[in-house]
Parts: sequence; structure tokens; C-alpha cells
Amino acid sequence: MKIIGHRGARGLAPENTLVSLKKAIEHKADQIEIDVRVTKDGVPILQHDTKLADQSGNNLSIAGHTYESLKARKSDLATLAEALEFINGRVPIYVEVKKKVYIAPVVEVLSKYKHPFMLASKSQKTLLELHQAMPKIAKLVIEPWSGVRAAYRAKQVDTNLLAMNQLFLWSGFISATNHRSYDLYAYTLNDPRKARRWAKHGLAGVITDFPDRFVNH
Repeated sequence: MKIIGHRGARGLAPENTLVSLKKAIEHKADQIEIDVRVTKDGVPILQHDTKLADQSGNNLSIAGHTYESLKARKSDLATLAEALEFINGRVPIYVEVKKKVYIAPVVEVLSKYKHPFMLASKSQKTLLELHQAMPKIAKLVIEPWSGVRAAYRAKQVDTNLLAMNQLFLWSGFISATNHRSYDLYAYTLNDPRKARRWAKHGLAGVITDFPDRFVNH
């Protein structure tokens, strides 16, 4: 069972920052998940939400502001290029590209990266665009609850990799999914005991805020 650090290791450091990535590596995560959005001036950055909250409580639209203006408000804001350089192949990366993101700048940065990574999205439109742009790169379907929809989406991008919300998973479903030759990851799962129990039914991976809890997996 793979242990995937969620947004680096968001339970141990500010999410989607270089410090968070460092924590995931220190705690021997098998893989690291990062979220990517693109700024007004076309810079891919590590950011989950559509808006960035600064120290004054202002919410700044990622798509509506330049990288420099956002960086001025959040000093630890990392670009995708910085994150890739920092990781430098030490751990495979799982890049979640958010809905309605303009993918061209993301593809441009990733195309220069020589180490293992895969592409993921909750948005099938975004995932199909990524598949068309980078057909040889592994894709992962993020589908909160519907196994039927997950399988349909996976077929469209020629993958057997799925990530689903752990709140909607149970042992029978995990076993059935495994028997259909899918690799299923559960997010966001921070309970090692539940993870070990589900691993016996074929769970392939855990996306967790606390990779330190799974050091002896």
C-alpha cells in the first residue's frame, strides 16, 4: 500500500509549500500529491483553493492576480517549477490540476521534468485536456463517490488509477474494485488502522495529511 502525502504533508506544515514537501519526504512518503492552479500571468503555482487568503484576511483570486502580487502577500507561495526542482526525483509526484485551469503553462513546465509523475483531476474536461497534451503520462481519476462514473472516466483516459473519498468507501467496494484490476487510493485517510484493514481488501494507496503516522507501513 502506497502512502501519498496530501498537499505535501498538510498536517505537519502549511499545505502546498516547500516545507510541506520536505516533511513528506522526511517521513518517507511513497508519493507526494500537489495541487496546481495558474496565475493571471500564466505561472503554475501550488494552490488548492481558487482564492488565496493573505495575512490581512483578503481573498485574492488566483486567476485574477499575477504571481508577483500573490507572492508579495504569501511569502511561501511556491511555483510548480520550484516544487519540481526541490523534489528532484526523490519521490514520485501526483499533480492534481484543478478545475477550469488553463493547462498550457502547466504542461510546459511538466514537459521539462524528467522524473516520475502522474496527472490527476476531479474535472474530466481538465483530465481529457491533459491526456491529449501528455498522452504517455499516467493519469489518475479523482472521483468522490461514484464507482461507475470513476470507471467510465478511467476508460476515457486509458488508466486503472482511481482516487476516491474515503467517506464513501467500504471493504466490499474496495475488494470488488481490486478484482476489476483498478488501483484504488483513498483520500483523505489519516487513520493507519483503517488503512491497514482496507489494505487487506486490496486498497492500493492512502492519501494522508500525516505521512508520519504511516512510517512503519
